[in-house]
Amino acid sequence: MELDQLRYFLRVAERGSFTGAARELSISQPALSRSIRRLEEELGRPLFLRRPRSVELTDAGEFFEARARQVVQLIEDTRAELTDDGESGRLRVGAIPTVAPYLLPQILQGFARDFPRATVSVQESPTERLLRSCARGDVDLAILALPIPQGALECEELFEEELLLVLPRSHPLAERRRITLTDLESERFIMLDEEHCLSDSIVAFCRKDLSQPLVMERTSQLMMVQELVSLGHGVSMIPRMARETDRSGDRIYRSISPVRPTRKICVVWDARRFHGRIHAEFLARIRAVALSA
Repeated sequence: MELDQLRYFLRVAERGSFTGAARELSISQPALSRSIRRLEEELGRPLFLRRPRSVELTDAGEFFEARARQVVQLIEDTRAELTDDGESGRLRVGAIPTVAPYLLPQILQGFARDFPRATVSVQESPTERLLRSCARGDVDLAILALPIPQGALECEELFEEELLLVLPRSHPLAERRRITLTDLESERFIMLDEEHCLSDSIVAFCRKDLSQPLVMERTSQLMMVQELVSLGHGVSMIPRMARETDRSGDRIYRSISPVRPTRKICVVWDARRFHGRIHAEFLARIRAVALSA
C-alpha cells in the first residue's frame, strides 16, 4: 500500500468521480482506476460502488476513508514539523468572496516581502466549501463570516463590520441622511447567490423588523451587485470594506438607522493538525489587520 494510493483514493471519495479526481490529480483516468483496483485487491474488499457517471463508497470504503485520512494527515504533519524552519513552506489560505479581495491583498503583500521563500495560495469560495476544505486539510486556515456550524475547527472572532445601504446616485433616498428599514419596504434588492452568507445576513437583519426584502436579482460577484445598483436595477447592502475600495461616483452609501446591520468576521483552522511558524506568522498578521478594522 503506497501513500499515493491513499491520496488517490481520498480524492475519488471526495469528488465521487474517477474523471473529476483524475483531472485534479493530473493523471489519466485509466491509471487512477488501476491504482484503486490494486488497492481493493490488496484489501480484499471493494471500496467503491461504480455507477455509470459516479461512484460512492461501500461500507468498507467509508471505514477505510477515515483511516486513510488519518494516515495521510499524520505523514503530512510529520513532514511539515520536521522541515519547519520558520522561513519556507506552503500555506493555503481560504476566504469568502466578500472578504478575500478587500482584506487579503494588504496581508499578502507584506507577507511575500518578509517571507520570500514561503508559498501562499488563496482559495476563494463560499462558507460551506471552505469549511469542508479546512476539515479535509485542503486549506490551512479560512476567513469567514459568523455564524458557522459548531464542529472540530478552532474559531476566532476577528472584528465586526457594518453593512451599508448602497443606492444609485439618482435614487430619491440618496438625499436623505437618515434611512430606516421602513423606507426600504418597497425597494427591489439585488443580492448575491444564496450560497453566499452575506445574503443570509441581509435577510436576517430585515426579518428583525418583520419585513422580507424584495429580491429581484441575484449574482455571484459583489462587484456586479454594485454595478447593477449603479444602473438602477435596485438597492443592496454592502460590507464597509467593499465601500472603502469603491472609486465609482455612481453610487451612494448610507448607514441604516436606528440599528445598523453588521456581520462578524472570523478565522478558522484545524487545531488538531500541526501548524508551523509560517502559519502562526500569517495568523498574527490577520489579527493585526483586524485590530485596525
